[in-house]
Amino acid sequence: MTTSSDPGLAPGTVITGKWKRGSYVIQRLLGRGANGTVYLVRDAGQGRQYALKLGKDAIDLQSEINVLTTLQTQGKQAAFRTNGVPSYLFEVDDFRLKDKDVPFYVMKYVKGEPLHLFIARNGMRWYGVAGLAVLNRLAELHESDWVFGDLKPQNIMVASLGETELIDYGGVTKRGSSVKQFTEWYDRGYWNAGGRSADPQYDLFSFALLTIHILEGDALKAAAAKLPQLRSISELTGIIARSRALRPYAGWLVSALRGEHKNTRRAALAWSHLAESGGGKDTGRKHKSRWLGYAFTASLVMLAGAIWMALR
Repeated sequence: MTTSSDPGLAPGTVITGKWKRGSYVIQRLLGRGANGTVYLVRDAGQGRQYALKLGKDAIDLQSEINVLTTLQTQGKQAAFRTNGVPSYLFEVDDFRLKDKDVPFYVMKYVKGEPLHLFIARNGMRWYGVAGLAVLNRLAELHESDWVFGDLKPQNIMVASLGETELIDYGGVTKRGSSVKQFTEWYDRGYWNAGGRSADPQYDLFSFALLTIHILEGDALKAAAAKLPQLRSISELTGIIARSRALRPYAGWLVSALRGEHKNTRRAALAWSHLAESGGGKDTGRKHKSRWLGYAFTASLVMLAGAIWMALR
């Protein structure tokens, strides 16, 4: 069943903003989330592609817009800019549909595939590069006092050369509040490892869990199937200790599970050293390995720039 807030609009439908009069032509559905529907659209004027999110609830969507607006204002990293302009959020407006106003916002379209599918297709050595990009984006959020919350492979989009972006900011929560959205496997509370208060360590724990899931999925599935009282950090550290695939990142992962990283920027720097040493051995074809080196170098440059800006 569709509703006015989840209309299932067909390709070719034109969405025109009630107030700013921007027009966007729907090309296809990208996905449905807890608080809205996301479409790939084309700017009717300039022909550029964007992602457009129609909200189910104006208050929920406004909370998400507030996060993106903050990042738009405070964002410093080159990774978050297009031609020098922050690229989180392009337009916010309402769309008149069946005598009701449906809120929407327009954001950058990230062309790629979810993290787990990208790694499955290209090999686990790419995980070092993609992981570093994820940590850089989390650091940007944390430095603005936001926590991503619902970090999972489906919310991480990776392009062909390893460029990585977080998508779906619906679960982003102000630091110190209760996490708004989470997925059990990546949740600290599910593993009896802490509460659901939004803090940077919550996101780093989730990142450690998705790393285990992507590189040692069967072992994590077996651990998650145990009785709730048996789920623990020790179960997870046992998986890490036994895993050849996780060995390059073992110390980092254990520290993330225990909440021992001082902050996310330093965690990203520590990860970069591990990734540089070549986590994983299956690079695939030689041209992929060459691009891997280019992508990793670019990630290091962005990380160094972010640290320099933070210390100014």
